[in-house]
Amino acid sequence: MKLNPQEALKQLSTRNSPFMTLFEHGTLTVEIYKPEKVDLQQPHTRDEVYVVVSGTGEFLNGATRTTFAPGDFLFVPAGVEHRFENFTDDFSTWVLFYGPEGGEKS
Repeated sequence: MKLNPQEALKQLSTRNSPFMTLFEHGTLTVEIYKPEKVDLQQPHTRDEVYVVVSGTGEFLNGATRTTFAPGDFLFVPAGVEHRFENFTDDFSTWVLFYGPEGGEKS
């Protein structure tokens, strides 16, 4: 199985949604995400990883704010409020959900 970001973004551009599921296996779900201007996400019920494909901006993860750039890995535990802010127009990211509802225990 191979996922290519350019092909994924091309497929996404044909939909009326900022995200699209591309792959599922067991508890793993892989999506491409490209919000326009504002990230309207709500906390998710499973642990989540982002790997930034393109663009830069700021990421709010609970009470922590950090900058991001292509290639960055961002982890969000289940249930934590998070969102991308002040991002460039070319921002896109892989999204990986995994594990049980409520997240994995440390």
